Amino acid sequence: MMFKTLFIGMVLLTTCIKSEEVEILPQIGTETMPIDKTVFKLIKDDSEKIVDLTGKNFIVVSVRERGSDGRFYAVDSDGTVWWSGPVTSGAPEFRSPSGIFTIFQKKRYHMSTLWPDDSGVNNMDYMMKFTKGGHALHKGSVDWMSHGCIHIDPKDVPVIYNWSNYETKVVITRHTYMPFAKEDLRKIYGKR
Repeated sequence: MMFKTLFIGMVLLTTCIKSEEVEILPQIGTETMPIDKTVFKLIKDDSEKIVDLTGKNFIVVSVRERGSDGRFYAVDSDGTVWWSGPVTSGAPEFRSPSGIFTIFQKKRYHMSTLWPDDSGVNNMDYMMKFTKGGHALHKGSVDWMSHGCIHIDPKDVPVIYNWSNYETKVVITRHTYMPFAKEDLRKIYGKR
C-alpha cells in the first residue's frame, strides 16, 4: 500500500512539473554530447565512449527541453547538414531516451499499439522506429509533447523518411547541436 501511494505521488509530482523545470529530472539512459559535427561522446554511469559518424548518414535530434534546440538535423555522409526542422519530444513523464540508435523499422502508415488513436486514423505516419521500446521519428504536431517519440513537422517528415534507410543512425541529445549546424544552415536558408 505504501509503495502504491508513493508511486501515485511521484506520478502526480511529475505531471505537475512545469516544462521549464524538466532539467531537474535525472537523465534516462546514455547522455549524448556533440563534440563536433560528426563526433559524439556517450556517457553512461562511469564510462565514456567516443562515437565518430564521419562518412555515415545520420539524424541528430536535439530534444525540446531547456539547453537543447527542439530541432532535428539531417547530416549527409559528407558531413553536411542539409535539412533541419522543428520537433517535439517526450513530455516530462515520457522523456525520450538519449543515445545513438539505428533505424530498424519503417512504415509509411502506422498506428501506435501503445497509444492508438480513438478515431482509428494512423497516428504515426512516416514511422522510423529506433528503439525496441517503440520510440520512433514520425509525423506529428510540433506544438504538443509526445509519449517519448520524436514528432517531426508534416512538411519535413516525408523528406527525412525518403532519405533515411535501415543504416541511418539517430542521435538523440539533450544538448544544443546548432553551433555545428549553423554554417550549413546559413548556406541553405540564407543569412539571418
